[in-house]
Amino acid sequence: MRSKINHEIDIGCELKVIPMTHWNREQWYDETGLPWVPPSPNMPTLDTAVVYPGMCLIEGTQLSEGRGTTRPFENFGAPYIDPHKLLQRIENDPLPGVLFRPQFFQPMFQKHSGETCGGLQIHVTDRNQFKPLLTTIALLRAIAELYPKDFKWRTEPYEFVSDRLAIDLLYGNTALRKNIFNDSFTLRNLEESWQQELNNFKEVRNNYLIY
Repeated sequence: MRSKINHEIDIGCELKVIPMTHWNREQWYDETGLPWVPPSPNMPTLDTAVVYPGMCLIEGTQLSEGRGTTRPFENFGAPYIDPHKLLQRIENDPLPGVLFRPQFFQPMFQKHSGETCGGLQIHVTDRNQFKPLLTTIALLRAIAELYPKDFKWRTEPYEFVSDRLAIDLLYGNTALRKNIFNDSFTLRNLEESWQQELNNFKEVRNNYLIY
């Protein structure tokens, strides 16, 4: 997109956007022929980037998001989780383009460092069908259902923000945190709840797309 935010909320920045060449919107990074350069120590591969738009929500919980392993954000879990029980539960949700492998792992640092965690590894089988945000929410819901006394939100300040919980900052509002334990919670209802805002965003976005 060109200067959408700059224009829509009247920032007034003297911004010049330089278009790329030899790229189109349908391409994945590994289809460009360019080498992958990790933008972060915890984004070592393109596989990480594919799952990250959803799995970053794990940072708003006390679950390990796989930091301290060789597959951050593809691995996740906690010491109290039975991976096989979690796999059996998550297979009840119709999640496209993804499979899960039960596993135990020990993070070298960060959350649950040195502890044996039970959890799953995410394997994306179809990048074009995979829904990273919906998949992560389904995983959080499954863990909250199975382990309601153990599952906890992160309470420490996150990204220098201390006036709200990390999960509310990451998700954008309090809806996920307030509803995830409700019996009426469904993935369909949650996905439908953001469709109108998504459609509105796409309409505005069309004015700024350059690819």
